[in-house]
Amino acid sequence: TCQTPPAPARGGPGPPPRLVADLLGRATRAEQDFLARALLGELRQGALEGLMVEAVARAAGLPVADVRRALMVSGDLGAVARAALGEGAAGLGRFAVQLFRPLKPMLAQTADTPAAALAQLGAPAAFEYKLDGARVQAHKDGETVRVFSRRLNEVTAAVPEVVEALRALPARRLILDGEAIGLRPDGLPQPFQVTMRRFGRRLEVERLRRTIPLQPLFFDCLLVDDQMLFDRPWTERVAALAATVPASLVIQRRITAEAVEADAFLEEALAHGHEGVMAKSPGAPYEAGARGGSWLKIKAAVTLDLVVLAAEWGHGRRTGLLSNLHLGARDPATGGFVMLGKTFKGTTDEMLAWQTEALQRIAVARDAYTVQVEPRLVVEVAFNDIQESPHYPGGLALRCGGVKGYRPDKRPEEADTIDTVRLLFERRRGGAPAVAATG
Repeated sequence: TCQTPPAPARGGPGPPPRLVADLLGRATRAEQDFLARALLGELRQGALEGLMVEAVARAAGLPVADVRRALMVSGDLGAVARAALGEGAAGLGRFAVQLFRPLKPMLAQTADTPAAALAQLGAPAAFEYKLDGARVQAHKDGETVRVFSRRLNEVTAAVPEVVEALRALPARRLILDGEAIGLRPDGLPQPFQVTMRRFGRRLEVERLRRTIPLQPLFFDCLLVDDQMLFDRPWTERVAALAATVPASLVIQRRITAEAVEADAFLEEALAHGHEGVMAKSPGAPYEAGARGGSWLKIKAAVTLDLVVLAAEWGHGRRTGLLSNLHLGARDPATGGFVMLGKTFKGTTDEMLAWQTEALQRIAVARDAYTVQVEPRLVVEVAFNDIQESPHYPGGLALRCGGVKGYRPDKRPEEADTIDTVRLLFERRRGGAPAVAATG
């Protein structure tokens, strides 16, 4: 078995050049490319990270689950590899959740209806409002509060409302998972794109706080004082949340075994301006960084998070603007992307101007009609139907209902997979599973 030298910490010394040269000399060209990105900390795709976890486990002779858990709580694959290869199980056992070192957020699969979610999770299940806000992970130690985004970037300065809410709580040490939503003057939630203005590069926090006030709402408690909770059942975590956080800061939820009651709760969430509901298994732990089957998202409209692969120059009033987007789903088998269709519907003038500039910055090839780009940008797309198509490599094409907006909070490896699209296609034809396993 070929053992990979552990990746260096950023800014620190790397492995000895002799070891690197020896390793690369024994590798194929594809392996050399993979190893170079691994050593430089440039592996972007979730599928590749998963492969590295399996490789470390195999090289160290340890269970994959143990390596994955250590990575889940540390977020540092290089450190986990060094511990596994150098110290074995004892080294991995020392990794624990630490304040101010954010965990990767737990993600959800997709279900079409509350009834489908109950069939997948078993009854009863917990249903929560699904907010179209910014995911936040808030850490507190005494008066010190730091807040992290879905992508684990620190956003403390941008969200004073979240900081103030945490400081007012009685617990000394906390890690909470939740959402921050912008509020309209009537108290209803702002669209996602408006909320995300609070997290822009040029922050005018006090002005934005007046025009787009944020409301933090939490749905999970991972640490309270000296009690670590992320591997405890959902019921225990939300009990700790309820004992620590006032109801005004907790997302609305309902536990039910009845599809009719869950349907009514979904309608209630939509009436309050939210995206839909989340369905959760009451006995499941918090799987940081995983899109586990114990959380399911249910929306009123079916949407997919896809990656922009290229864009075509527009015509008429869109002349000079990149308009028609080529959209792809992630292929877990290859780590690449599979094109599913094109659309310009739903793009506003502001969005057209922004994407024309942004896409040209990441262009890799172009001709008179099309600009091909690096697969970096994620866009949420509503669709009307999925059809078989001989024109696309995945054999499927979307009939797109329009672009809902870009998702700067999501990485390409968090995009929906071609497997998800195939399951949705089969389900619409009848007889396939009722839940799409998104990657």
